[in-house]
Amino acid sequence: MKACANIEAEILVIDNNSSDGSKDFFAGKFPEVHFIWHDENIGFAKANNLALQECSGEYVLFLNPDTILPEDCLEKCTSFLEAQTTQSALGVRMIDGSGNFLRESKRGFPSPSTSLFKLAGLAKLFPHSKIFARYYLGNLDEHKNQEIDVLAGAFMMIPKKILDEVGSFDESFFMYGEDIDLSYRIQKAGYKNYYFADSTIIHFKGESTKKGSLNYVRMFHKAMMLFVKKHYKKARLFSILMRIGIACNAVLSGIGNLFKKIFSFSKRKKERQTLIVANEAEFNSLLMIMQKAGLVKMIVGRINNEPAELNDLKAIIKKRVANEIVFCTDSISFKTIIDTIQHIPNAAEFEFYTACGSTIISSSSKDSSGEYILLK
Repeated sequence: MKACANIEAEILVIDNNSSDGSKDFFAGKFPEVHFIWHDENIGFAKANNLALQECSGEYVLFLNPDTILPEDCLEKCTSFLEAQTTQSALGVRMIDGSGNFLRESKRGFPSPSTSLFKLAGLAKLFPHSKIFARYYLGNLDEHKNQEIDVLAGAFMMIPKKILDEVGSFDESFFMYGEDIDLSYRIQKAGYKNYYFADSTIIHFKGESTKKGSLNYVRMFHKAMMLFVKKHYKKARLFSILMRIGIACNAVLSGIGNLFKKIFSFSKRKKERQTLIVANEAEFNSLLMIMQKAGLVKMIVGRINNEPAELNDLKAIIKKRVANEIVFCTDSISFKTIIDTIQHIPNAAEFEFYTACGSTIISSSSKDSSGEYILLK
């Protein structure tokens, strides 16, 4: 809503029969938002397509729910698209909840070799290789705007005119692959897909399927095979290479998960030492709410949301021996928070407090589900 403050926009939220109490939580909140509640999980593609039928905007943004946008994001994106000589679609630079760049912000189409290298783990071993990291276009500068193949489904801004011509998501894809398919059809129709590096969003990830898990590998494989059968002629060769990649990925994932379990077992859990970024009034208000909710934290201090202090946040974290930072988002912009955490990735666990939702949310790993605390 903050990102829509200076533009004419409509917001639609689609719920695929979630089981976490979302419907009750949002009851009576955000009257400007149009909520669509489904009584079954109909999949990412079908749900978005149903919502699209109710859209009237010149541009359509498909946005994952586990994202945070800076306040100027949408204005920057639409201005960029309007400046292009050819009608184009757009994706943005994304970081996870710890401030790390997400490679899937820019991707190439999944050719047989590209998918094999990705599933076999070579893209991860050689992240900047033009050959092995083709899936993530690892050779391209993450800080430069440029034409790419695939837009990430977490943030796809597309002119409505393009969607009217090429169609929306293919509902054959239940999860994964639908963004690749739509990006391919956009490009095939003569339009362009751009990676927009001048705006960065947070995409928490890990909220649907754990990356590296066998279930994720299977779902990814199924999605890739659907894409290949639809668009490529050499589907048999692709299938063989994909199965080899699946086997390599399963072995590597198994070994990796074993080491993670051993490491986590031997690692002592540290007590949370919390530093809060807020003005004085907001800090006192949050403390009262936390105490009322019975939330006990070891508060090691507060810092103002002033540029000078935020620029020294890494040094302050070290000095206060803090391992958890809570940003109060009512007195500090999301843009400032995003700029701050990406300059000190993994310095601590970052959490975000919103008074309007009375919640603290966090997600320190892209491979596992995040946490939320409801402060009543």
